[in-house]
Amino acid sequence: MKLSEFKFDLPQSLIALHPSDRGESRLMVVHRKTGEIEHKTFGDLINYFDDGDVMVINDTRVFPARLFGQKEKTGAKIEVFLLRELNREMRLWDVLVDPARKIRVGNKLYFGDSDLVAEVIDNTTSRGRTIRFLYDGSNEEFMKLVDQLGETPLPPEIISRRKVENSDRDRFQTIYANHLGAVAAPTAGMHFTKAIMKRLEIKGVHFAPVTLHVGLGTFRNVDVEDLTKHKTDSENYFITQPSADIVNKALDAKKRVCAVGTTSMKAIESSVTANGHLKAVEGWTDRFIFPPYEFKIANSMITNFQLPESILLMSACAFGGYDLVMKAYQLAIKEKYKFFTYGDAMLII
Repeated sequence: MKLSEFKFDLPQSLIALHPSDRGESRLMVVHRKTGEIEHKTFGDLINYFDDGDVMVINDTRVFPARLFGQKEKTGAKIEVFLLRELNREMRLWDVLVDPARKIRVGNKLYFGDSDLVAEVIDNTTSRGRTIRFLYDGSNEEFMKLVDQLGETPLPPEIISRRKVENSDRDRFQTIYANHLGAVAAPTAGMHFTKAIMKRLEIKGVHFAPVTLHVGLGTFRNVDVEDLTKHKTDSENYFITQPSADIVNKALDAKKRVCAVGTTSMKAIESSVTANGHLKAVEGWTDRFIFPPYEFKIANSMITNFQLPESILLMSACAFGGYDLVMKAYQLAIKEKYKFFTYGDAMLII
């Protein structure tokens, strides 16, 4: 398919700048077989799942990856966005910098009251750099300092229209976030409350946590018309044997396996055995899911309403069927559903 096929007019007013209370967002339910579309709220989710069904959730934890500091000597203000850790012992990180033209190899960068100092080691892309933090403490102490100095990494579409608030630190996170390492939230999971999860468990629904540390590549613009030419960034992920066992038991029993979000979907689709089962793994995935695509594991999916031409929209269209999902999106615009990170949810079954 072509990039232009995923273009649609989205009124800026429908991009949510703040989230609803957890569990209170709207939920559009899209039935693949019949094409029926229902309008519900997120708490109604429990009515679509039964004993033995499985929810695959991404338990990555977002860290405050946006740091503000200054250059040595000039004191010029700079922004450094931590993308991924390259070497823990040497404290090497892949980062994006702004303004890029002012940050050169050899520069020292200071954060806080010089609590944290970094040196620019290499250029990677026009805005990309490799930096080394000059810090002698343990990794735990280092990440604690980053947590204190950093800002919640809300996407540009939100921070261009409002400031980051203290409440974002909690809200830009799922309630089951566990393994630190993401620079963006697995947004479909942010709708869950403890009460909704408990009610699902009482019905006999199992949760299978997987971890995929969401990187900026998930949100990066696709700049080629031919989607087969697009390359996504690799993201670190792991699936434990107990989670694989939960999913495989449901598959064998012909139960519903629901991927909560496109990142959970990417993780499980990246580790499939020859006979169509999920296998435990630890590694990296650059899987790019767009139509047509044959899904091996999940037979239902929860996703937020995504931006035009985003790879998240392409993934949803691959799962729900291009025509049906695009029709649902037009209906969502008409019915004033909220889009993007803090927006409403869609259940495709």
